[in-house]
Amino acid sequence: MSLIDQIESDYVDALKTKEAEKVSVLRMLKSALQNSKIQLQKELTDDDVIKTVQSQIKQRKDSIATYQTGGRAELADKEKAEIEILSVYMPEQLSDEELTAIVKSAIAETGATSAADMGKVMGKVMPQVAGKANGGQISTKVKELLS
Repeated sequence: MSLIDQIESDYVDALKTKEAEKVSVLRMLKSALQNSKIQLQKELTDDDVIKTVQSQIKQRKDSIATYQTGGRAELADKEKAEIEILSVYMPEQLSDEELTAIVKSAIAETGATSAADMGKVMGKVMPQVAGKANGGQISTKVKELLS
């Protein structure tokens, strides 16, 4: 079953069980997926769906930071709950050890020796870990291993 089918199925189940928050989040996700489909002018693959879900999670994390600095804990909690619902559609995240092994392999393959070679390493690592680790985490690990 594709991710889009899974999201649709979960949406229908949430409607039937009257889970208002889940219905709301999945409705927003379906809208974002439709916008992505229009923007890309093609049917979405699971990778495209994962990128869209990542984008939705990132938006909510940004909102949490804004709400916390504004003293709106109840809105931050709502965003956290939405992230939990969206996280179901993300692949399992890589552990620190797995990410380190992938980055070390990419460094060896590219022959990188300094921070100036970071772009080469990132270009090699990103396709391998798409959706399984965020860019900031990967960048930090690459910098750490190259210095």
